[in-house]
Amino acid sequence: MSYSIRKATLKDKPEIEKLIEESVRGLSGDDYDARQIELSIKTVFGVDTELIADETYFVAETETGEMAGCGGWSRRKTLYGASVYSASRDSELLDPESDAAKIRAFFIHPRFARKGIGTLILEACENEAKAHGFKSAEMMATLPGVKLYAVRGYTGDAQVKVPVGENVEIICVKMRKLFV
Repeated sequence: MSYSIRKATLKDKPEIEKLIEESVRGLSGDDYDARQIELSIKTVFGVDTELIADETYFVAETETGEMAGCGGWSRRKTLYGASVYSASRDSELLDPESDAAKIRAFFIHPRFARKGIGTLILEACENEAKAHGFKSAEMMATLPGVKLYAVRGYTGDAQVKVPVGENVEIICVKMRKLFV
């Protein structure tokens, strides 16, 4: 099966929201418990409309138009979190000479996991970030995503506790990659 990648639009928001929920519920069970998963969907994980407005968010689709994955990059300081997650929002623009582009909001539908979709989206993000003058990228990776990013050259093992509500946290890992 082949996949195509395109820029997300605000019309995609409902489908992206559904994809995120299915991705988190279907792929995070080995790393987070049910309460962490449900709270994170309500708070941290969700659509970041700023990425869509900045035209730095992608969706991957099957040949029949089914959304298989999404992910993006940013030239803003926000490192992670949906539009509604105010704890991590910082819309200030980054300086490509001294700051790392932010890799953001990657979610793959469980039916399409481990088929190269995350890699396709990540390559599109990295290529655009490089074209905008960035020399590196960083992210706050969820535990299910760490393996993908490590294979793609990202390093880092600093675990960060991200609050998801009701005094519950999830562990994420801050990772970084220098572009060559």
